[in-house]
Amino acid sequence: MSSEHLHDPDDPRRSQSKIAAEDITLDALRTDAISPEDVTIRRSTLEAQANRAAKEGYHQLARNFRRAAELTNIPGPKLLEMYDMLRPKRSRYDELLALSQEVIARYDAPETGAYIREAAEAYQRKGLLRE
Repeated sequence: MSSEHLHDPDDPRRSQSKIAAEDITLDALRTDAISPEDVTIRRSTLEAQANRAAKEGYHQLARNFRRAAELTNIPGPKLLEMYDMLRPKRSRYDELLALSQEVIARYDAPETGAYIREAAEAYQRKGLLRE
């Protein structure tokens, strides 16, 4: 892959970082010359991947990329809370539905909200909800 996209700020493959890809090394990480923001993927990059996957006929992969894109808007502590809530026997049905609505409204994450609703339905069918 050419590195020309690194200089185009509108290219969805471009990191949010101003650091060139070749400068992102383990040594740079060890010396704190790069930060997590230098290697964080952008929502637009994941959305572009979703569009490409859909165009190629990989619809489930496209849906996964869309959910991943949405997750970039959700703060880390909230992601951990969501993960914990989605573990079997950790949440009631109504709590998962409320979480679904929250991620849709607060974080603009309709695919993720639908996924949580689907999980709530599956957990209900399989007896995996908290009493």
